[in-house]
Amino acid sequence: MLVMLMAACGADSAMKKGDKFFALGEYYDAAAQYKKAYTQTKSKDRPLRGQRALRMADCYRRINYTQRAIAAYNNAVRYKQADSLSMLYLAQLQLKNGNYKESERLFAALCDSLAIPASTRQAVVLPAGISDYEYQCIVGLQSAQKAPKWKAEAALSGYTVKKQDIFNSRRAEYSPMLFGEDYDQLFFTSTRNQAQGDELSGITGTKPADIFVSVKDDKGKWLKPEAAETDVNTELDEGACSFSPDGKTMYLTVCKTDPSYPRFAQIATSNRSDASWSKATVLEIAHDTLSAYAHPAVSPDGMWLYYVSNMPGSLGGYDIWRSAITTSGLGVPENLGAPINTPGDEMFPTFRPNGDLYFSSNGHPGMGGLDIYIAKPVEVTEPSSQSKSKGNSQNKNRQLSTYEIVHPGAPLNSAADDFGMTFEGLHNRGFFSSNRGDARGWDHIYSFEKAEITQTVRGWVYEQEGYELPQALVYMVGNDGTNLKLSVRGDGSFNQEVQPGVDYVFLGTCKGYLNHKEQLHPDTLLESHEYVLQFPLASITAPVLIDNIFYDYDKATLRPESTKALDELIALLNENPNVTIELSAHCDYHGSAAYNKGLAQRRAESVVNYLVDHGIAADRLSPMGYGKEKPKTVKKKLTETYPWLKEGDVLTEEFIKAIDDPEKQEICNQLNRRTEFIVLRTTYGLFDADEQPKAEPAAKPATKAAQSADDDFLF
Repeated sequence: MLVMLMAACGADSAMKKGDKFFALGEYYDAAAQYKKAYTQTKSKDRPLRGQRALRMADCYRRINYTQRAIAAYNNAVRYKQADSLSMLYLAQLQLKNGNYKESERLFAALCDSLAIPASTRQAVVLPAGISDYEYQCIVGLQSAQKAPKWKAEAALSGYTVKKQDIFNSRRAEYSPMLFGEDYDQLFFTSTRNQAQGDELSGITGTKPADIFVSVKDDKGKWLKPEAAETDVNTELDEGACSFSPDGKTMYLTVCKTDPSYPRFAQIATSNRSDASWSKATVLEIAHDTLSAYAHPAVSPDGMWLYYVSNMPGSLGGYDIWRSAITTSGLGVPENLGAPINTPGDEMFPTFRPNGDLYFSSNGHPGMGGLDIYIAKPVEVTEPSSQSKSKGNSQNKNRQLSTYEIVHPGAPLNSAADDFGMTFEGLHNRGFFSSNRGDARGWDHIYSFEKAEITQTVRGWVYEQEGYELPQALVYMVGNDGTNLKLSVRGDGSFNQEVQPGVDYVFLGTCKGYLNHKEQLHPDTLLESHEYVLQFPLASITAPVLIDNIFYDYDKATLRPESTKALDELIALLNENPNVTIELSAHCDYHGSAAYNKGLAQRRAESVVNYLVDHGIAADRLSPMGYGKEKPKTVKKKLTETYPWLKEGDVLTEEFIKAIDDPEKQEICNQLNRRTEFIVLRTTYGLFDADEQPKAEPAAKPATKAAQSADDDFLF
């Protein structure tokens, strides 16, 4: 009797401990206590044994111990303690375990108990007014029926999926994210033994997660991952990171601990300085402190932060939300709504650079657990309220943005959880995470690739005679309606997908520089191709070299090989019609000052005459011959070609003669013999004779796409 009493007391104590852990969200520790209580409960005490099996099952379900959860729910069923919600969970777990026939049987039984009509069970769009429970029963039934077909047609999907052991350990790895101008760094989250901290998490039974990184060597081989050597990792949970388009800001999920309070995930930022990341700072999204915020992703244009939250207003457990990124912080949270969000969970948003939104969900028909879906933006036309009335034909219809939800099938998806996509630029290849084939439910990193014929453009924006301009913007307009504003990366480059047969205009812009325009007409090709465009921007505040201008010896006559450079200058002036310039010619120190100045003046006038003959207004051009009065000042970029020169050196006669190498002296003389221009005004043609602004004529853009409510820029 004493032994029996002690066992009963031990079970009750374990249940109390388990309930405490459960309330804190520490489901791994709670499951251990519930299991202890279950094993100490007599078989003949069937109701109590079933109740404790149910508590244990809920914990195993939450920590992805799928098979243990199924066994525990089945015990609850055997002891007649499973309610309708428990049966729903059991059906979902059978789906997640790939037991499609059993899952279909359970879901069908649930639909029968709810008297859901056959037509509703097969509906693509479910009727309004059904409960969340009914919704999940119907979607579960559809999933169990569709999954075997997706699995059988895996070879037709075009995807190749491989487990990447170089990144994986005996613990969990998830949410990979490629980084770097050449996508040669892979950041991901891991609970491996090398993570910081000594205590195991009560939530997962492993170490708290840290951010790890693998880099490619010179041969393109991925190296063994190491903990990100920054202040961003702590003894608490950090992970699920993403990056701003310029690579300067990391957004990540953090989870602070409190021994007496449930833990809520938060989003934090870390800034990059040189090669290291700063300590993470929590980002305030809303004043709600009882909701979770996780899985951040920045839109390709850098204007929106997408994330996951269960805040009030969510359609299901977790929804995907977004907030505008502004200089003063984040804007008001916006729920993406249907068709993306459902009464289930939508998580792990990420973007392919072409604008497609990828996310994971258990609320759409899928193969089990979290499946990966693609939300492709589409536009639909809805008549305005005024135009719906009869006789009103002048009011235009509204263009509304919505999404088409695409399920990519197997093998990208499986019966397990599949999530956390990252793409290698515009290619349909990269990495994702999945717990397929892991009995403990731990996630690992897989590669994926789908062969596609894509045409892309890679461009670089940089200063003439200088370096890249990472603060530049590139406007892209196509005659198919494309109208984009592209940010550039730290090296001044950008990548963008283009469509065959479309005429594109690209305009490189940067504050303090003149614009530069390029045009592109992609061909129809049977293989992938990358077009390369260069955007050298001329400074408004410093002299700009006009390279490859040649004159007859000791004369002002332009040589034929100068035509290309002069025509490029004409194009630049046409692209910047409000600019006036001083066109200057310079000589080396040989000869008298008066002779050199006269020769330089005649050469400058020759260039101006060529420009005027080709349509540039004469009052926009001021020829100036400086002779040898203004020797060249060396810029940093020039020192890469001539390392024996230093930035800031002025190539005066004294400087050149002090060089003891005749070849180097001649190089300096060649650098001094140059033709340049400098911007004088940027307001040409904007004011009338009384210095009053001219009225702008009504502009009619060539394409509808040029009329953007967000931009004041028109082609």
